[in-house]
Amino acid sequence: MEENLKYVVSVLSGEKSTRLMQMENKLSFIVSKDSNKILIKKEVESLLKAKVESINIINRMDSRKVAIVKLKPEFQAMDIATQLGLI
Repeated sequence: MEENLKYVVSVLSGEKSTRLMQMENKLSFIVSKDSNKILIKKEVESLLKAKVESINIINRMDSRKVAIVKLKPEFQAMDIATQLGLI
């Protein structure tokens, strides 16, 4: 990912993240503590060149903040994950 990102820290990849990509067209990101849905949406759309439909934020027990980003139907999460080198 690009170095000048302020709110998106990294992309999550694991079994659950892969299932979300395949079944629900969602990508998972670790985000900074001071981020919110609006800031994450702007940064993800500029980074991925894809439109965001919705965002859910999870504050995990290990003190990390995770954003689950659902993409609009015309953009495929699996294709974007391939471009990012996750798959």
